[in-house]
Amino acid sequence: MVKVFASLSLAALLALPGMALAHSPVFDCYDNGDGTISCQGGFSDGSSAAGVTVKVLDGKGAPIEEGKLNSNSEISFKKPSGDYKVMFDGGEGHSIVLDGKKIVQ
Repeated sequence: MVKVFASLSLAALLALPGMALAHSPVFDCYDNGDGTISCQGGFSDGSSAAGVTVKVLDGKGAPIEEGKLNSNSEISFKKPSGDYKVMFDGGEGHSIVLDGKKIVQ
């Protein structure tokens, strides 16, 4: 019984580093009410998203504007007229797209 417990404990310890490295993107935007949109991003493990690319896309998915999150993991831009989306591009498996219709004050 002790041998089985020791084997299971070792397997759990070997699995933990992979779990500790896993993180998911976190991204949200809000309408400032003055014709601008502000967004903030990060990762679920608390790591910074500074330098991550944020793209503003028109209703057809064509880029309108592109920038990078600043040292506070924030970015602001002029609110586009018409339909638009905002994409947090943290790389494969780490992207989020927000529909502009759902960005509110």
